[in-house]
Order: sequence, then C-alpha cells, then structure tokens
Amino acid sequence: MRRAVYPGSFDPVTLGHLDIIERSARLVDELIVGVLINNAKRPLFSVEERVQMLQEVTKGIGNVRVEAFSGLSVDFLRQCEARIMVRGLRAITDFEYELQMAQTNRVLAPDIDTLFLTTNLEYAYLSSTTVKEVAVYGGDISRFVPETVVDRIYKRVNEIMQQGKRKE
Repeated sequence: MRRAVYPGSFDPVTLGHLDIIERSARLVDELIVGVLINNAKRPLFSVEERVQMLQEVTKGIGNVRVEAFSGLSVDFLRQCEARIMVRGLRAITDFEYELQMAQTNRVLAPDIDTLFLTTNLEYAYLSSTTVKEVAVYGGDISRFVPETVVDRIYKRVNEIMQQGKRKE
C-alpha cells in the first residue's frame, strides 16, 4: 500500500491546503493529513478543532484520514508506516525552506521521500497567516478557505479581539 503523510499546522485550513490534499490523495492509496501540535506557536484553533475542520472538509475523499501529532514529521511518518511526505510549494521562497527541510529529513530518515506539489496558481499567494490577517480587519475570507470554516474563523478572531480589549 502506498501511504503518504501531508503534515502541517493547518491553522486554519485554506483552499490551498485542500488543493494539495485532493491532488496528493489521487497519487496514493492512503493520505494521512498530520496536524502538528506545536507548543512554540499560539494557534488560532486548538489541535482538536483543526482536526475536526479537516475531517469535515475532506469527508468526501475516501482515502484521507486526519490525525494530530507532535514531534518530528519523520517520526510521525514512521509511526504511520508511510514513506512519502507531501509538501506544498507556493513560491520560490517556500522552495528554499522546504528543500532545506527535505534534506534534513533525508539525513534523519533516508527511507522517507518528500514529494513536492506546486499549489494551483489560483492559491499561490494564499497562506493561513494571510487568512487570519484579513479576518482580523473584517475582510472577506470566503475565497480563501472552505465555506464550512469561514464563520468559525470570524468568530474566533472576534473572541480573541474581545479578550484583548478586556485586558487593556
């Protein structure tokens, strides 16, 4: 069985992420979307919320499952018995970082290959950070994220902004 893992923060999931998920799922028997638990960052959504959102937006893709993980991606791949790591590339700046990570992972886990997929040009500019920033300023994010997560993002951003006002 050809199994791959697409690791990331997905905070929040974007249409660019979904594009990579759909396309990579067609290339393998099973795709595991690995949602990183990163204690160094303060995510907009908890890992449980991100897993749930990804499960909702991928429910129509039969060979995709979503799991949370912490630690090194290569260790998670080994745990999943996967030998392919999927990474999305938007621009040359992504490539430089991703190449460095792929080479590091190759040293750590020579049995794991990294598969780079370039994002559909329609989403080449898009990042989770951009989505959050547009939402903070009340902009329309409906063209950036799956429809089912739009309201959740606005709600969470508003909650955080209200908490910030209370602290002032």
